[in-house]
Amino acid sequence: MLSDRERDGVLSGVRVADFSRVLAGPYATMMLADFGADVIKVEPPGGDDTRAWTPPVDARGQSTYFSGVNRGKRSLVLDLTRDEDAAAARRLAREADIVVENFRPGVMARFGLDFDSVRAENPSAIFCSITGFGGGGGAALPGYDLLVQAVGGLMSITGPVDGEPSKVGVALVDVLTGLNAVTGILLALRERERSGTGQRVEVDLMTSLLSALANQASSTLATGRAPARLGNAHPSIAPYELFDASDRPLVIAVGNDRQFAALVGVLGGPGLAGDPRFSTNQLRVHNREALRALIAARLGERAASEWVELLTSARVPAGLVNDVAEAFAFAEGLGLEPVVELGAGAGESVRLTANPIHLSRTPAVYGQQPPDLGSAGTSVDWR
Repeated sequence: MLSDRERDGVLSGVRVADFSRVLAGPYATMMLADFGADVIKVEPPGGDDTRAWTPPVDARGQSTYFSGVNRGKRSLVLDLTRDEDAAAARRLAREADIVVENFRPGVMARFGLDFDSVRAENPSAIFCSITGFGGGGGAALPGYDLLVQAVGGLMSITGPVDGEPSKVGVALVDVLTGLNAVTGILLALRERERSGTGQRVEVDLMTSLLSALANQASSTLATGRAPARLGNAHPSIAPYELFDASDRPLVIAVGNDRQFAALVGVLGGPGLAGDPRFSTNQLRVHNREALRALIAARLGERAASEWVELLTSARVPAGLVNDVAEAFAFAEGLGLEPVVELGAGAGESVRLTANPIHLSRTPAVYGQQPPDLGSAGTSVDWR
């Protein structure tokens, strides 16, 4: 049985003043709320922009974009252009352990809510600023995920070889930046335990993306040559890409020679076993087109699900190209419990993606549904 502390969450007693909106900041603060932090989401009178991003809507009629990143919070409506509301916001920041904001650089200072102002009255506060391009030369640039995917190089390596550059199908840079914000905040909390003093945490979309480019970034820095688009192929591994079976696509992700030998054993047929062009990964990468043609010819003879079953049994990484609904079903079939349902038995329930971090003793504690606008009450009774 869980103790009261474990039931409350590992971040129980930590208050977050959340001045962020749209995705990166709200995603970060939702992760904190999932582990027990008291997150007070400060919204303008019209609410977070994503409340109006419909369709689709959830069972309560709320924007699924908003509900997907705002569970477990309380909503406090403040018009920061009004002196009374700005004063309430400053009071909230004074009493918070963590302040999170993703306004353009300089906006928080106009209301006395910037890092220096907050630190002057609350030296233990951890102040997290999320920007598109930092507070220097890129301060005036709008921090939209699509823009960062373009100027940050991600689109240049995404899409068909002979097609146009493509964005990823979700605002991935925002999500990555939100995760970096959570990491920075938790690091600052840990340091505060030793010093008793807060500090500023700064993350931005641009460098979050560059860091996440991983091998593509390191190869560019080492060689001075920017990688090109390879469609669904990999620059350093083969076969590691999309193939067509007789009915639908599947992915084969061979990462070493043992897996390739097992792949050959499953596929059979002439032209693969013993061919010196494919004896090592380096040779397979060099001869990827010939290899791809031989594999594709065999895969077209059976349904994708048959191949996946055979390849998986032989310990060759392979899988169907699922849509999002199929992906949830696949995860559920593995016992991963990827969905959390909030409000069941108390009106309209909302199904949301579960927190992916699993702690054995202090797991995520899912509280209330994504908040209605102003659910925390007025500026004077939000406590």
